[in-house]
Amino acid sequence: MDSVQGLPSWYELTTPPGGLDRAIAFYGVVFGWDVVDSGMEGFDYRLARAGGDMVAGLLAAPPDTEAPPAWLVYFGVDSADAFVADALADGASVHQPATDIPGTGRYAVLGDPQGAMFGILQPDMSDMSEEALAALAAGGGAFSPTRAGHGAWHELMAGDPVAAFAFYASRFGWTRGEAVDMGESGTYQLFRHHGRDIGGMMGLGESPVSAWLPYFTVDRPVSAVMEAAVADGGRVHHGPMEVPGPAYIAVLQDPAGAWFAVTGLER
Repeated sequence: MDSVQGLPSWYELTTPPGGLDRAIAFYGVVFGWDVVDSGMEGFDYRLARAGGDMVAGLLAAPPDTEAPPAWLVYFGVDSADAFVADALADGASVHQPATDIPGTGRYAVLGDPQGAMFGILQPDMSDMSEEALAALAAGGGAFSPTRAGHGAWHELMAGDPVAAFAFYASRFGWTRGEAVDMGESGTYQLFRHHGRDIGGMMGLGESPVSAWLPYFTVDRPVSAVMEAAVADGGRVHHGPMEVPGPAYIAVLQDPAGAWFAVTGLER
C-alpha cells in the first residue's frame, strides 16, 4: 500500500471532567454514533462507531486539567519518532511524547509552530489483512468523506497560513489544490494528500488562536442537524452555507464548547 504519511486517520474528543456521558449522548443525537468502551485497563476511553467503522475516540479530561474541550485530528505517519524529532527541530512543541498503544500503533500529540494542536499515528500494520490495508490507504476508516458519521474535511485557521502550509507540506507531502479568494477574509488554500483534496487552510478569521477544525459527514439535511444540535444543548455559529461540491456546511459547538463542523448534500 502507499505510505500513510499525512493521511487523516483518527478524531478524538476531550471533554470536561465528568462530562463524557453527556458528550456521548449529544453526538449520538447529532451523528447517530454507537459508542462502546475501548476496554483499556484503568482508562475510560470510548470508541464511536459509524457504518461498521471505528471513527472517533472520546475521553474526559483529568480533574486538574486547564485545557479547553476540543476535537483533535490525527494524521498518519510512517515513523512517529522521526516525525516528532523533525517537527521539534522546526519549532513545533510536544504535548504527548511518542507512546505505544498495543494493537493500534504509536502516537504523539504536538503543537505546530503557530500553536495548533494535532496528533500523529503510526499504525501497527503487523496484524492487518490485505483488505484492511487497502481500506486504510483508500481512506476507508475514520476518514471517509462520502459516509455518514465519518471525517470529511480538515480546516486549519492560522495566523500565517503560508508558513503553516510549508510546515505541514514538508512533513506530510501535502500539495496545494485550488486557492479560493475569500475577499477581505483572504485566501482559502486547499491541500491534497496523494492528489485528493482533504482540507483547507486560511487566516485566523474569528478564531483567537491557530486551530484545526474537523468536519464530519451527515446523511440528512444540514439544517436538521443544526436543529437537533441546538435542541440538545449545542450552539450554531455558521450555516447552513453552500460550498463547492455542491454541498452545505455548518460550524457548531457541542454543549461543553468543543468546536466541530458538518457537511452534507442538502441544506
